[in-house]
Amino acid sequence: MGTNRRKFLNSLLSIGSLGALSAIIYPIISYLIPPKIAEVKVNSLKVGPVAEFKNNSSKIVKFGRTPVILIRTVDGNFKALEATCTHLDCLVQYKNDTQQILCACHNGIYDLQGRNVSGPPPKPLNEYVVSTIDGEIRITSQDERS
Repeated sequence: MGTNRRKFLNSLLSIGSLGALSAIIYPIISYLIPPKIAEVKVNSLKVGPVAEFKNNSSKIVKFGRTPVILIRTVDGNFKALEATCTHLDCLVQYKNDTQQILCACHNGIYDLQGRNVSGPPPKPLNEYVVSTIDGEIRITSQDERS
């Protein structure tokens, strides 16, 4: 009868030890492996009223996870291009004195259509559709045009 009791207690202690060990290891593993977060698909973005943008100026806005540079040209038209250089993903900026888009990392230059003019960028910048609805500027991706 003593051996049955001993086997039972050993089994109970083994199960308890496994439970305690898993209670310690599971949170550590859960912390090291982050949960998958679904990426939000952005179709369009309201940027602000037209009156806020002066001619020959620019502003970088977030279109979901993608930075987009919104440019108001000298003649008042709007242009929206992806704001990451196609060379090494540096942020680009609008140079209002030359009316070009510059990547300061390696002196890559783009024109206002997003085409690479000089420097190391291998491809042009992706273009977005800009529309004005009730005095509000709206940016839409090329894929979502209707």
